[in-house]
Amino acid sequence: MTAKPSLPEALRRIRKARGISQEAFSNVSCRTYLSSLERRLKSLTLKKVEELCEVLDVHPLTLLAVAYFDIDPENIDECLSCIKQEIDEIRLFETKTERNWNEGM
Repeated sequence: MTAKPSLPEALRRIRKARGISQEAFSNVSCRTYLSSLERRLKSLTLKKVEELCEVLDVHPLTLLAVAYFDIDPENIDECLSCIKQEIDEIRLFETKTERNWNEGM
């Protein structure tokens, strides 16, 4: 059975891989708050994700990717390819919509 995605687990994994203690987050969160996050007692906001990722020195999407996928190169490459395709489709839609809107004026 595949484990469910977990931002708290990803946060803990990245923090430990970087050799960063919970106390290192004191500028953005107290140690007990970080511990509560890692134990799934509290939820993360996007703002808090950005702050924590700044301390971890990783992009917020890295945290999300680690939450969803094991660190498996094949899995990551496939996922990144899919994400790129979906973003390209969204951009294409937005470009077409903007062009149609401008032509209607």
